Parts: sequence; structure tokens; C-alpha cells
Amino acid sequence: MAVLDADHTDPLSLPFEATLAKLASLLPERLRRPQVGIVCGSGLNTLAAAIRDKIEVPYAELPGFGSSTVPGHKSSFAFGLIGPGEGVPVVAMLGRLHPYEGHKLATVVYPIRVMARLGIKNLIITNAAGALNPNIAVGTIVVIQDHLALPNLTGMNPLLGPPIGPNYPRFLPLSSAYSASLRRLAFLAAHKLKLGLDALAEGVYAWVSGPTYETPAEGRMLRNAGADVVGMSTVPEVLAGKEEGLEVVVLSLVTNKVVIPDKYRSIKEEVEAELAGKPVVRQEEEVVSHEEVLLIGKQKAEVMKGLVEKIVELIASESG
Repeated sequence: MAVLDADHTDPLSLPFEATLAKLASLLPERLRRPQVGIVCGSGLNTLAAAIRDKIEVPYAELPGFGSSTVPGHKSSFAFGLIGPGEGVPVVAMLGRLHPYEGHKLATVVYPIRVMARLGIKNLIITNAAGALNPNIAVGTIVVIQDHLALPNLTGMNPLLGPPIGPNYPRFLPLSSAYSASLRRLAFLAAHKLKLGLDALAEGVYAWVSGPTYETPAEGRMLRNAGADVVGMSTVPEVLAGKEEGLEVVVLSLVTNKVVIPDKYRSIKEEVEAELAGKPVVRQEEEVVSHEEVLLIGKQKAEVMKGLVEKIVELIASESG
């Protein structure tokens, strides 16, 4: 028997059969085999408006699921159809789970594994992120091409522990974690929607554990290490999706600039000026808030909704 610490769960004990049986009892036949999975980030639950014939299943009704406690996140699965005609069957997470909420990593990625067992082949993950790269404007949607995950490198990896099954790789390669074919569809979708050349960018996502926003020094380090945007989610879901054999694309909506001043406020200089009887010029200190994140998410919700909807349509047309 595997011996695991308090932060990890024996994957062989996960209640997949009970979860799938519960979903089968709640869903009509045509919604039981979704083709595409969607993860909705902070303030982006309006993506569910793209889904018709929708049936929501609260996480609380599903064995093995945790509850999302973050403002801007609901806590349910949404099943339904996207696109014209008969539509493409999809399942969306209306609210994700984060380690900083106290969830074990196995719980954070459990919904992804359930979606894979429901039959999805493609996973669209959205998130709200802060811009480290000064050339990426607030409101830009960044199509992620790689990630920098400090928690993964320091023992906070959702794949730690026994493999989830005999056919799962012990050492998972991540050089192709972000599907080139789905990234192509993201840019084609933006073109078809006439979003403009500046609406989408490409970049590297840095995952940090949160729940604190980065200090200026931490932001500077991540920027110097090659990251373009930073957030507190997504990478665990990417790893689980990749391990499950899914094609994964990540769309990061930039909701704020990470505070990285060129020069720190010097209290020493202020005191020296005060003692010399000179005017004290105080540098204004910027602060990021979750309310700002939700506001930009709300403003760009329709753009993200249209983009995800068009990507799903393109997935169906190219696979059909």
C-alpha cells in the first residue's frame, strides 16, 4: 500500500465509478459523452452562456469533488451543447479548485480526470492572469505556449505519488503540453471573429501557489526567468490533462499589470529630505486587487465567450 503525506491522495482510491454513475443518473443520454471540456477562470463563468440545453450539476453532489470558495467562481459542472445545428456536446467547470483554498492537488485535478473519463479529447482552460511582460496590455488574451511552475519544481506537483494506473507514464514529458493544433485554432477563431491583431498574444505562464500577489522582487524574478503572465491556477490541470492524453489549450485573460516598479520608494531618501527641510516627494505605491481582476473579466467576458465558442466549432469541423 502506498504511503502518502497529508497533501497527497492515493490515486487508486479516487471514486471515479461513483462519480460517473452519479452523472449518468442526472444527465440525458445526448449529454453524457462530451467532446470538449472547458475550465472557466475568475470572472469568466459567463462562458456558460454559450452553452444551450444546459444542465448544471453542483460539485457538492459529486463524489470526490471539492467546492470552489473564490469570489467569481461558481461550484458546478455545466453540460450542454455549443455551436450551430446539433451542436457539440461539452462540459464546463463553472469554478475551478485551487491548492490555496486548502484542497489537495488530487482534488484540484479530479474534475479534469473525470472529464477525460466522460470522453473529452480536447480541453480549453481559461484563467485570469497578471502581465509580467510590459508589452502585453490589460485585456489581451494570451495563448499559452509554455509554463514556468515553481511549485512543480519544489515538491507541489499533482503527479507526485503512485501512477494513477498501469498505462500512465511515470515520467511525463511536458515539452508539448500546450497543443499546437489547438493554439492554431485559437488564432483562426480570433481571425474569424475579427478581433484584431492585438486581441491575442502568445506567451509563457508562470504558476505560483498564491493566495498572495507577487512582491515586486518576485515579479521581477519571474519576468527575468522568461514568464509573460502569472497566475495561481491552471498548471495542475494542464498536467492532469496531458497525463490523461488530452489536447490542451490555455487562454489567459490579462486582468492587471504585475506591480514591478523601476525604482523602489526610498524611505531613507525621504527621511534625509525631511531632516534637511526639503520637500518630501513620496512615490505612489500601486496595489492589485481581486476586484480589479473580476472587473476586467466582466468587461472581456463576451470576447472570451465568443472565442471559446468558435474554437469548439472549429474543433468539431476539423475532427468531423
